[in-house]
Amino acid sequence: MAQRVEFVQETSPYRGELLAHCYRMLGSVHDAEDLVQETYLRAWRAYDGFEGRSSVRTWLYRIATGACLNALEHSSRRSLPSGLMDATYEPVVAPVAARAEVSWLQPFPDRLLGTDATDPATIVAERGSLRLALIAALQHLPARQRAVLILRDVLAWRADEVAEFFGTTTAAVKSALQRARTQLKAAAPNERASVDLAGPDQRALLDRYAAAFENSDIAGLLHTLRDDVEFEMPPIPTWFSGRDEVVRFIGDYVLPAPGDLRLVRTSANGQPAFAIYKRETDGRHHAHGIQVVTARADGVSRIVTFLGTGLFPDFDLPSVHPYELAVQR
Repeated sequence: MAQRVEFVQETSPYRGELLAHCYRMLGSVHDAEDLVQETYLRAWRAYDGFEGRSSVRTWLYRIATGACLNALEHSSRRSLPSGLMDATYEPVVAPVAARAEVSWLQPFPDRLLGTDATDPATIVAERGSLRLALIAALQHLPARQRAVLILRDVLAWRADEVAEFFGTTTAAVKSALQRARTQLKAAAPNERASVDLAGPDQRALLDRYAAAFENSDIAGLLHTLRDDVEFEMPPIPTWFSGRDEVVRFIGDYVLPAPGDLRLVRTSANGQPAFAIYKRETDGRHHAHGIQVVTARADGVSRIVTFLGTGLFPDFDLPSVHPYELAVQR
């Protein structure tokens, strides 16, 4: 009993960051949760033999990384639509049907990070390493390169530590890291090109953006978007680039009558996000999707709407709009 209490005390503070680590590797919050459970099970079974030659945190990361690499041997790469095909410039054409064989990337609810860090810079860095575009780009890397890059650039492991983990040389680790950085830059070339909007200005922009969606206000929406805005909506593989194309598609296929959509503010991948509720035949607004938004100083630059209700429990959100649920009670 005493050993179990000691194990929980030693390991439980790292659950949130291990979940984020597995998510970076796998691109799925649900798969990451399964791998964290496996990590803790493996750690408990091996706890008697833990000799303290590294910190408990490092030991747990070694177990989690190994579990992720094993899982990736039997799974396909998770993608966003923009990683599968070029943008379409014909929004008047209905989106093509979803491809059943595709494994889609999932957003990461910020609430699951559960960081205890008091240093604002640490919190910003942790959330910055979870940005949706970065996670999508990481999925393009081979699993081993992905792990090397995360261990070195996110967790700041030394090259010799990574080499020991993989049973290789520091020269091999440095070579793999360089290749990974080059591929990552090619996959997400504009990720750091613009500075995110923050503070009151961000809130004002997102308030106007949400109001435009809820009121089906195309003109209002147009004024919140950058010229080069991108819009994608997994599991639909069709996606759009450019303000005119995006607005035409949203107007033709996304926005129903005014008042049919309601947006609830949340956050995912260190970015602003909305839970979308849509009015159904019973008159109530039901869970419809999670939308992650990139807000720049000159407007919204990217919108990714993850259709479906399966992620709402991860965001601790009800299946019916919170206000309507409260009135019902």
